[in-house]
Amino acid sequence: MTVYLIHLDAPLHHARHYVGYAEHVQRRLDHHRNGTGARILAVCNERGIGYDIVRTWDGAGKDFERKLKNCKHTARYCPVCSPRPRTYTPKER
Repeated sequence: MTVYLIHLDAPLHHARHYVGYAEHVQRRLDHHRNGTGARILAVCNERGIGYDIVRTWDGAGKDFERKLKNCKHTARYCPVCSPRPRTYTPKER
């Protein structure tokens, strides 16, 4: 599995990022782009807000994805938002 971080080109309410996981990341991104993925990204599609995967963690799974979502500050791991994004690996707490 791979955990991925999507950066939104413009904020959607409070959201600027989306974290997800997939075995086939490109296939999952295709689902997001055609509106059959996460609802937040379907709304981005409807409103013309662009987005792209900016970071991945290979070998990570659902538990790691949940840790990233729970931290609520995914911008610190985003290379677009932070000039020196923090490193965070699945092996950390």
